[in-house]
Amino acid sequence: MEQREREITREMRMVEIKRILYPTDLLGYSYHVLPYVLLMSEKHDAEVYLLYVARDLHHYSGFQVPHTSISAFMKEALEGAEKLMDRICDQHLQGCANFRRKVVVGDPGHEIVKTVESEEIDLVIMGSHGRKGPKHTLFGSVAEYVVKHSPMPVLVVNPHRVKERQSK
Repeated sequence: MEQREREITREMRMVEIKRILYPTDLLGYSYHVLPYVLLMSEKHDAEVYLLYVARDLHHYSGFQVPHTSISAFMKEALEGAEKLMDRICDQHLQGCANFRRKVVVGDPGHEIVKTVESEEIDLVIMGSHGRKGPKHTLFGSVAEYVVKHSPMPVLVVNPHRVKERQSK
């Protein structure tokens, strides 16, 4: 038993968290996840990667919607996302000395996992919508996809619960 405990202790010392991915949907509740991101970043002296994934709407172009309308909308959405990222960085990440940000277009779950792999992320900290019942059994489909497919650990925070707890 003592041998196994020593092995576990050695393994725990070998875990390094140097890159944290914080994927966000840029909605108000997702900001309630930031304290966890900043805490882990500070504790591990880790770099934070802020990621927003805009859903690609071009596959709707054949449904009575002209391609140019979708392209214009996507351009506007990406510009808006960049402005919101500026606000997050200015208002919430000044205490985090090391951070990077990225806005991409695609399927959110797939792009998050792709970023984990390409940027050699050590930990993902993300919010969940926390839907119950017929909407979704455990948590949002993006969070579920990331938990199932990420090669690295994922900490999922229900931002609605965090807000409820903070207001007590």
